[in-house]
Amino acid sequence: MRNKIVISSLVLLLISVFIISTPDSLVGAVGEGQWITSYTIFDNNSDQVLVQFDSSTGLNQTLSPVIPGSDVKVTFTVNVFTAGSGNLKLQTSMGKLLSDRYWELVTQDYSLGNDFNPNANPAQFSWILGTFTMTVYGKIPTSTSQSGAPINVVSLYGPTGGVAIDQISVFATTALMTQFQTLYSQKQAHLSSLKSSGVAQGYIDLYSNVLNASQTEANAGYVSNAIALLNGLNTANEPVSSAMASLYIPLIVVFAVIAALFAVLFLRVRGRVSYFQLVVEDQIKDLEGLTLRASKIDRAMSSNLESVKERLKRLVGM
Repeated sequence: MRNKIVISSLVLLLISVFIISTPDSLVGAVGEGQWITSYTIFDNNSDQVLVQFDSSTGLNQTLSPVIPGSDVKVTFTVNVFTAGSGNLKLQTSMGKLLSDRYWELVTQDYSLGNDFNPNANPAQFSWILGTFTMTVYGKIPTSTSQSGAPINVVSLYGPTGGVAIDQISVFATTALMTQFQTLYSQKQAHLSSLKSSGVAQGYIDLYSNVLNASQTEANAGYVSNAIALLNGLNTANEPVSSAMASLYIPLIVVFAVIAALFAVLFLRVRGRVSYFQLVVEDQIKDLEGLTLRASKIDRAMSSNLESVKERLKRLVGM
């Protein structure tokens, strides 16, 4: 049985790593730092700095939450490191704040061309080599089409449109995001206590990986999924490094957490529904046996596994 648990856990872990490492082009994410090299988001009324990013120094910090409905201004620097034909375009998903303009050129040593209109959204500008700094004024939307979805305060497009070549995206603070941040801080504090209390290193590594995965989910806008991952860490009697349970219990936890992660990824990667449904159904059967054995070690853990099993059954319609 132990070998079966080890093999199942390794297979699930490898598949999960494969899905998580899917190239950005497949999941629609756009990186920052190549074209838009730095930016600062201010509260337009108080000039308080909310968010800062600078690719040259590695600075990337949120100093204060971005509130839905708030008025902001974003000052950003664009490095046009290659020239081409046609015009590049700047666009914002924020609501209009000023009556006479969206965009305001800060530097004067880059020619935006005759097609640039500061009161247009999107606004076109000449595609020539150079660097310029721009400020965009806007109002953070009070709601989005997808709960927890990022707000693209600035998007830079090529002359043909399509996928943005760089973006500035922020997440407006919601009650759900606040819940995640509170829970994440609690789990981080618990991780520190685990490190100082002699808990098995393998369990600590697993705990850290789940924390990182939850942060990635939250940053991508899937806050509910991130909270579900953190709740999967509610395990009693963490294994000490010298006990037999130091092997057995972490494997059960690995199985439960990866099963929950599979459910999350199942929802996101809808193009692979048939394949993942077969995998999840197979793992539900194994999870039933693990739940029974876990009940002899830790009733709380058994209850958590039973809850994960029931959620997976509902997910695949069993």
